[in-house]
Amino acid sequence: MSKLRRWALIFIFLILLILFIYGLFLLGSTQEALAHKLIGISIASLFFLWMPIFIYHRWKDRTVKDYMLTEENIRKMRAYNEGKKL
Repeated sequence: MSKLRRWALIFIFLILLILFIYGLFLLGSTQEALAHKLIGISIASLFFLWMPIFIYHRWKDRTVKDYMLTEENIRKMRAYNEGKKL
């Protein structure tokens, strides 16, 4: 399932990139209104569709506690830094 999600993310990103580039290509032509719509749709889709799916995919199996600054994590960091100095 993870590979399918990864390939879906890549596919969606490439489609949005192609739409953006095609919109930039159309900017100098008579279809400038369509160009602005394509650029706007691709950027909005990138931030409101692709980015949340990407963030979910990357953080799916992680716990927030591992990234919080707790006493236990402070001790682990100190032990790691002291071992690194030797």
